[in-house]
Amino acid sequence: MLGIPNFWNVTSNALFLVFGLAGLRLVLTSGELAILPDSKAAYVILFIGITLTALGSGWFHLAPRNDTLYWDRLPMTIAFMPLFTVIIGEHVSERLASLLLWPLLLTGIFSVLWWDHTESIGAGDLRLYGLVQFLPMLLIPAILLMYRSAFDSIRFFWVAIGLYGLAKIFEQLDEVIFSAGGIISGHSIKHIVASLVPLVLINGIRRRRYRDVGPPPASQTTS
Repeated sequence: MLGIPNFWNVTSNALFLVFGLAGLRLVLTSGELAILPDSKAAYVILFIGITLTALGSGWFHLAPRNDTLYWDRLPMTIAFMPLFTVIIGEHVSERLASLLLWPLLLTGIFSVLWWDHTESIGAGDLRLYGLVQFLPMLLIPAILLMYRSAFDSIRFFWVAIGLYGLAKIFEQLDEVIFSAGGIISGHSIKHIVASLVPLVLINGIRRRRYRDVGPPPASQTTS
């Protein structure tokens, strides 16, 4: 459509760009957000990853092949890992999350580098990448259930998890949905649904409040 290959798969990434930049602006410019001091860097990297996902995924879907798929997968790991550390920091220990942020981020990046290397030699090993993408999505609900948050509301995290799960369902129904109407595929709808996750996160962190008066010291754990 309009001379753009894979039109809906490409253009549906625009929402990631809009909400990624909106989240980044909010975290960097608002001084009244209920964010733990040591978690701010994780939130910044999270929204940078979401913004870059729009660019990487858009480029891949313009010309789907392995070298562009690399740039599609890399930004997603940059988003997954800081989100995981945010959950750890707000529910388990702020100090632990601060220590884990960069090692986990580097692990996520390495998982894509490893896949790219093994793909180049005909092996295509996605095991570490799959672990990086799906293990946090299994552990996050457990952490939300087992640990008390530093804030008065975690409902928006559950909504975000639900949207992510729904997006994966649409991804699995890609061909079925496209065959039904011949206009838009399940993968394109997946992009739209998944792009609502950062919007939910933005609204959630704007509205929540600390359980106690004022933020705890940066060195204090929150469990």
